[in-house]
Amino acid sequence: MSSILIGLFTLILVIVCVLLVLVILMQRPSANAGMGAALGGGMAEGAFGGEAGNVLTKATVKLTVLFFVLSAALFLGYIYTTGGSSMAKASTPSISSLVEQKKAEAAKAQTAPAQQAPAKK
Repeated sequence: MSSILIGLFTLILVIVCVLLVLVILMQRPSANAGMGAALGGGMAEGAFGGEAGNVLTKATVKLTVLFFVLSAALFLGYIYTTGGSSMAKASTPSISSLVEQKKAEAAKAQTAPAQQAPAKK
């Protein structure tokens, strides 16, 4: 059930991201030129009226808040489904344990050829 919710919230997050990009690009820059005018700055004024800046600013704020809330919720949902972060579970090996591990590997490598008898016919 939680994987379905995570998938649904991920889809909603992608839609919010696309809407946020479009709303930001529709805003008119302060110099009335640039990317906003090239990609729909005038179209936004025609669609929303003379107060398009107000409407687009409010939409940007609401979509940004929704983006951060969804991102935080997805992060917490991922931690809940995986049982915690992998960094918390990983233990840092000590130098003495690494030395013991290398000694064990070296001893194993020395005894392995002695145990195997070559089969020649």
